[in-house]
Amino acid sequence: MRRQSILTGRVPRPEAAVTAATLAVAGLLLAACGGGAAPATVPSLGHGASAAGGGGGGGGGSRAAELRAATSCIRQHGIPGFQDPVLTPSGQVYSDQRSFQDASPATLSAVQAHCGALMARARLNPDTEPPAPPQLVQAGVTAARCMRAHGLPNVQDPSARTPYTPGHGFGMSAAEVPAGGKLSPGFQEAARACQRQISAEIRASTLSSLANDG
Repeated sequence: MRRQSILTGRVPRPEAAVTAATLAVAGLLLAACGGGAAPATVPSLGHGASAAGGGGGGGGGSRAAELRAATSCIRQHGIPGFQDPVLTPSGQVYSDQRSFQDASPATLSAVQAHCGALMARARLNPDTEPPAPPQLVQAGVTAARCMRAHGLPNVQDPSARTPYTPGHGFGMSAAEVPAGGKLSPGFQEAARACQRQISAEIRASTLSSLANDG
């Protein structure tokens, strides 16, 4: 299901589609690891990275250093705004996938060439997100209920399995947007009426909020 950000109109990747970011990250890891198993998600550089050392083939300090090296390389080779991934108290990891999705093919190629081995060593895959945590789901449900109450009956409650983008929330599928799109009077009225709830959903999806998924 394709979903658009409620306010920005951006379209995050469909669940079954392969994006440029997916291909780039897969290329990075396959090139560096010889096509081994899919990488694990990554701990935060600033929120308890040492806790993820066990099971990662090395101590926490070593893992944090590998992640810092990979993140620094990514920033130096064309994605300067790439944010540090975060590790939650429950052990989930969230990362800045939008920076990779927004990068040009040339930038992704540069990152692959210069940072592939570092990313594989750190098991850093920015295109993978855990299921939405409870507080994000609840914020999304509240926003969806408001939109339905204000003239958009097709808006569905999100679940933990609903695709989302950190910093942008769940968004809406094409079937949920009324005829005339987001510029239609009906959509604009609902968006204005539910601005507070929509903003709360977006805040709940930021990396700083996801870091506290408990």
